Amino acid sequence: MKFTLKDYQDEAVKEVLDRLKKARKRWHEDRDKHAFSLTATTGAGKTVMAAAVFESLFYGNDDFDFEADPGAVVIWFSDDPSLNEQSRWRLQEASDKLTISDLVSVGNSFAGEKFQPGKIYFLNTQKLSKNSLLVRGHDPNDPALETADGQRIMPDMRSHTIWDTIQNTIEDPDLTLYLILDEAHRGMKEGGRSNGDGKPTIVKQLINGSGAVPGIPIVWGISATVQRFNDAVSGMQDRSTLPNVIVDAKKVQDSGLLKDTINLDVPDETGDFSTVLLRRGTAKLSDISNAWAEYAKQQDDADTVLPLMVLQVPNSPDHNEIGLWLDTIFEQWPELQHDSIANVFGEHKTETFGRHTAPYIAPERVQESDWVRILIAKDAISTGWDCPRAEVMVSFRAATDKTHITQLLGRMVRTPLARRIPGNDRLNAVDCLLPHFDKKSVEAVVAALMSGGEAGEELPGRRVLINPREMKPNPAISEDVWQKLLSLPSQTLPKRQARPVKRLTALAHELAVDGLLADAGKKAHAELHKVLDGAQVRYAEEIKKARDSVMTVEGKTVKADVETKEMTFDDFVEAADYAVIEDAYKRAARVISPDLATTYSEHLASKADEDEDPEEALIEAHTVIAALGLVPDLKDDLETAAEKLSNQWLTNYRVQIKSLSDERQDVYRQIREMSADPLDVDLARPNTWLQMTTARKADGTEEALPRFERHMLCDEDGLFPGDFNSWEGKVVKAELERNGTVAWYRNPARASQDSLGVTYEEGGDIKIVRPDFIFFAQLDDGTVVADIVDPHGIQFGDALPKLKGLAEYAEANAGTYRRIEVVAEVGGTFRTIDLTEASARAAVKSAATVKEVYDSEVAHDYVM
Repeated sequence: MKFTLKDYQDEAVKEVLDRLKKARKRWHEDRDKHAFSLTATTGAGKTVMAAAVFESLFYGNDDFDFEADPGAVVIWFSDDPSLNEQSRWRLQEASDKLTISDLVSVGNSFAGEKFQPGKIYFLNTQKLSKNSLLVRGHDPNDPALETADGQRIMPDMRSHTIWDTIQNTIEDPDLTLYLILDEAHRGMKEGGRSNGDGKPTIVKQLINGSGAVPGIPIVWGISATVQRFNDAVSGMQDRSTLPNVIVDAKKVQDSGLLKDTINLDVPDETGDFSTVLLRRGTAKLSDISNAWAEYAKQQDDADTVLPLMVLQVPNSPDHNEIGLWLDTIFEQWPELQHDSIANVFGEHKTETFGRHTAPYIAPERVQESDWVRILIAKDAISTGWDCPRAEVMVSFRAATDKTHITQLLGRMVRTPLARRIPGNDRLNAVDCLLPHFDKKSVEAVVAALMSGGEAGEELPGRRVLINPREMKPNPAISEDVWQKLLSLPSQTLPKRQARPVKRLTALAHELAVDGLLADAGKKAHAELHKVLDGAQVRYAEEIKKARDSVMTVEGKTVKADVETKEMTFDDFVEAADYAVIEDAYKRAARVISPDLATTYSEHLASKADEDEDPEEALIEAHTVIAALGLVPDLKDDLETAAEKLSNQWLTNYRVQIKSLSDERQDVYRQIREMSADPLDVDLARPNTWLQMTTARKADGTEEALPRFERHMLCDEDGLFPGDFNSWEGKVVKAELERNGTVAWYRNPARASQDSLGVTYEEGGDIKIVRPDFIFFAQLDDGTVVADIVDPHGIQFGDALPKLKGLAEYAEANAGTYRRIEVVAEVGGTFRTIDLTEASARAAVKSAATVKEVYDSEVAHDYVM
């Protein structure tokens, strides 16, 4: 793969491969057909995950212990040719093994007897319709020619229809046909087709079979909303379903692939504010363009993101009116080039709007076409379309047309650099301006955008803000306070599929690339070679037995007496040949990693006598490694050493890594998070936040949020709006009134780099809690100290696990904080526990319920 998979993608790929492996086995053994789906929210990278699956299917994958299927044939099916082309391009972009010849777009001239293994064939509904050249002749009622001996000849003089090809491929015992349904919720509608003829849809014909053509044995549906697919498949005969693979929407949002914030600008009063909001949208496009240019300048080696505005117009637009809108845009931003306009209308032609000309551009080409800065669209452009650099949208759709707005805006949520920009809400946001909406009618849009994934599941960590204001670093806060904030240790979630040896290899590569450690790869493997050398001594007896098993092949000879019909079995033992040794070596390489197996083979072979044949020395080295791979404890020893060295290097080069660009720091962040255990990470310095300044009451009226002084980030008045519940606000006021308090920080609830996280365990899973507030005080000697104060509802099921996680964090960082207080309301009284005290931590550790801790002597009344 050209991309490093995110943790959730890695997990999903493993689960999909598990399903495909089971389905293939059951098909070839019992002719059982299976189906399952992959559900992931828009922007999760479903095509990237699919590319990783196909690489593994065709070439095998040691990380997942997955062997290649030499007979694998894939049909990628959708109802839209342009969607297929986008998917085909993305698969090639993501994979470094899938070549253009492996990705076959089935054209009208295709006439193969069977599909070829190791290839992905792209088909769509139109290609299988009854009027398609690929299908003609399949239906017995279609016109056909017959030879003198009665043989049928296809109308287009082709030997096979596409249905024949599918049938022949399914019936070949050496092949396995996999059907991938892209946007699997489409084409599954019950009750016949739209024309009312009652015939099954083409998708259902592929799944269930059609006439003599059997159903495709393995069906994998991919979509953000696959319920219709799941319902349809579950009701089909002769097909079993495997458990669906469902990607956690929170993990997708936390990954940084999606924007954290969607800003909606609507008028505060009634009237036509189209021109006003269009000017505002243009100003936003100009501002965000300058912000990206400034960011690229700061990062030195970063490519500048060139954001664009989507101008969404009605389905029957007035071209002259659009021309006036374009006039307004160029008046507001005179520097904008007049040839920077394009359209994605369904007419696929150049459009004239007043005095402006806008050529048509295919949706999939918009992202790479930097010259496009104003894109004129109607509906959702196309299924599967996304354009990360589309960061501003002005929609002239009516307030009743929320669906088309949310569909299009939902395609604009991917981050341009596929990562979160540290501490900058402005660059992690997308803006939508709705001239024809008001604050009441926009609520439906907010609700739709806050959901993602199956059945409207809410996306944790995503914010939709109406008319937000920008917060910048508070000039009244001293640098000492900032440095104290940045010194506080945050924690990250460990990787579920941890691979310490691979992690060390990746870290060594990056350290060498950045010039931080010369020959890091050689040094890393040299350390691991020492572990393997030591293992040969420590496990000598086990290795001897394992070596004997590698070097010999045991079997049985069956003798059958024809007269008595009795069978006898005789054992035999033969010496292993090169092929057997190599097979055992490859299996061992999966245990210790292929790269390490290669370098350790060379290491062992280099120690052979000078007169020994080099090839024999390498075979002997492979034999040793094959035997080592059979020692049960070796993997743990190796991974422990790799994890230890990785963590040591990350600590040793921490300061140098922090001086690198954000892009390079993000690479190391991902490597750090590949750890099997939670690790401390540094907080990023926040420089731009977007905050709501008003709250909507139950009766529909707007109420200004209370504003507080001394926050680390503030508006132009030096104040920060607090969207708190009643007692959170009381806690903030109480802490600000304490002697010495000089600043405070509202810890972001989302998984951004400027949010302090603390890990805790619940039900066997590692999760993260983000304490609400950090307060800073200056002591008499000028020292700045930090206090965590976390209002903590005890009514929730995860209250005790979170409290225990905070207690462990307090114990590990006892000298970092003055106080770590967890405040709760118990029986009408506010009580607090200071987890910097050993007695409090001990009480929490042994507690069976949260309430018993707050009722004990380690808790005190919290004075407000």
